[in-house]
Amino acid sequence: MDLSSLRPAKGGAVRNKKRVGRGQGSGNGTTAGKGNKGQQARSGYKRPINEGGQIPVYRRLPKFGFTPVDKKPVNTVNLSQLQKWIDDGLIGNEISVLELKALLHGRNAEYFKVLGNGELTGAITITAHAFSKTAEEKIAAAGGKTIKAFRTLEEAVRVTDLSYEDALLKPKAKLVKRVKKSTKP
Repeated sequence: MDLSSLRPAKGGAVRNKKRVGRGQGSGNGTTAGKGNKGQQARSGYKRPINEGGQIPVYRRLPKFGFTPVDKKPVNTVNLSQLQKWIDDGLIGNEISVLELKALLHGRNAEYFKVLGNGELTGAITITAHAFSKTAEEKIAAAGGKTIKAFRTLEEAVRVTDLSYEDALLKPKAKLVKRVKKSTKP
């Protein structure tokens, strides 16, 4: 046995390329296997997404994603991270929203939430927009205190009659919908 005796397997392991558009005798002349006229006979044809009379999926779905109108940007921090900052001497026994913003590299428009992962060794007073239940329990168990802020730093600066520290802690006024009075008896 040598290389000259090697042959491809019988039954069509190697087939000749179909040569379309090379005359009537080839069996694939004239229309080259594409039928007669129409969109599908042209080059560049791509089957369109057709759902009959139904609105197609690319019109049913939103094009640029969906962001809820009332979604609040929230930046979170765990108790373990707060304890690390205390150990490193970055913060003292009181943490304000402004310090949280600086340490978390946050924005003025963000809300800050304290989560309960980790432990605190000493009493600490934390001012933030939200606290998880476990975080509140652990801070209270360590002898600390939680103060809830209602406004972002951006909103607090806009309040003209109060300092921004006081404006942070003042609750927002609830919007009251006006009801039109009907003139009909």
